[in-house]
Amino acid sequence: MTDRADILNQMNERSREVFRRVVEGYLDSGGPVGSRTLTREMSEKVSAATIRNVMQDLEYMGLLDSPHVSAGRVPTQLGLRMFVDGLLEVRDLDDGDREKLDATLGNNDRDMGSLLDRVGSALSGVTHGASLVLTPKHEAPIRHIEFVSLGHDRALVVLVFADGHVENRVFTPPMGQTPSSMREAANFLNALAEGRTLSELRVVVEREIKARRQQLDVLARELVETGAAIWENAGENYERLIVRGRSNLLEDAAAAEELERIRSLFDDLERKRDIAEFLELAEQGEGVRIFIGSENKLFSLSGSSLVVSPYMNADRKIIGAVGVIGPTRLNYGRIVPIVDYTAQLVGKLISDRGKR
Repeated sequence: MTDRADILNQMNERSREVFRRVVEGYLDSGGPVGSRTLTREMSEKVSAATIRNVMQDLEYMGLLDSPHVSAGRVPTQLGLRMFVDGLLEVRDLDDGDREKLDATLGNNDRDMGSLLDRVGSALSGVTHGASLVLTPKHEAPIRHIEFVSLGHDRALVVLVFADGHVENRVFTPPMGQTPSSMREAANFLNALAEGRTLSELRVVVEREIKARRQQLDVLARELVETGAAIWENAGENYERLIVRGRSNLLEDAAAAEELERIRSLFDDLERKRDIAEFLELAEQGEGVRIFIGSENKLFSLSGSSLVVSPYMNADRKIIGAVGVIGPTRLNYGRIVPIVDYTAQLVGKLISDRGKR
């Protein structure tokens, strides 16, 4: 298969300009771009018939498509990918966007979750897309675990870490829990927890439950097993993938098929499926990555684009990611520097907190 860079190199200047202007026009308007429009924009004076011939050649190459009976063209997924890889001009970050993102750090909030929630809201606000923020797992050793009843169908698990960090996670406990079963479950866990991280503790807990099944009250055992699930982010009020700005995606969705695409995307986001894969996408290389349409294995059914970047802690270890998701006609040149800056901002924030 011919390399994309080779295809670009084989094009003459006129073909490259027609291709670039069709893609830029589509990204700007969301609609097909016609030959008459391009005759007014081209750097050299050419006829509409000449431009139509060039468009037909680009369509034959699989870079453009003609929707319905329209005389205009739109880029294919291959065309968008080639444009992003070879012709995209990434702008400098706008000062106004930078100020809005920096403003999220003004509130000296000790709760990292709340702060990252605000970062996500700011990111969706400046990009007019939906923002995704994958929060880091807290990997410090555990000092103490406690269960607190909030009602017959709601409970709180309080996790106190050795570095002073505290997490409260609300969840639905197994039926029939009593204060004594909650105490027994907490005592069982605390006897095993000292000096272990959550991921280490989970392995030990599963082994110990099998070995000491008879010693644990049935209710306490069910609570411990439910608690282990909470640590894997099944808690109702604890989310590792923060999604903000869903409503932004509806604003431009006029056509019925576009609304169906958005609905499919919403379903994926609600289920927060494949969170590990989201981080995997970002970990495949430093810096910003762009996934277009079906290249995006997380949300491929909705045909959306994802611009994502990992962020790192002080040890340069990737611990989370930020991204923007929207239709394939995202303004990539503007969004790439915004996502890049946000990832650096979050990484610096987490690194600075680790020094305190």
